[in-house]
Amino acid sequence: MRHGKTGIGTVLGVGLAVAGTLAMAPSAVAVTPDTATISFDCGSYGSGTATLTATQDGTAATISVATSAITSPIDLGANSVKSTLTLAKNGSGTTEFSGNANPAIPAGSAVTTGPLSGTVAAGDSLEAASLKVVVLGITATCKATSAQSPGPFVF
Repeated sequence: MRHGKTGIGTVLGVGLAVAGTLAMAPSAVAVTPDTATISFDCGSYGSGTATLTATQDGTAATISVATSAITSPIDLGANSVKSTLTLAKNGSGTTEFSGNANPAIPAGSAVTTGPLSGTVAAGDSLEAASLKVVVLGITATCKATSAQSPGPFVF
């Protein structure tokens, strides 16, 4: 009988030790860098810099864009800007992040859009190539005019 009680205590102790080890295991590697800047030329809509902020959760990733390259001529409500960010992927090919999430944007203010959603794989290296923004049915297409700094996002 006594031996049986010791066995249960040992099993519980081992179980707690394993649970503690799992709880202290490191989380998945996050995207690096998590913030980068780039310059865009949006033709007649303007030009300027953009700050890109990336996050990752497994194969799902998001990128938010705040840019001085495009300013709003009128007040824009939240979630009224449709955006597609095209990124060079691993030095060849492209991938897109898209969405229509944005905060309310007052007239004359810089456009902020995102998070834009996309899918990534471990080791993907992504660098912004272009940004398409659709506001009130008007499309502004911006082309990157500089390399992303400090470098591409690596997932």
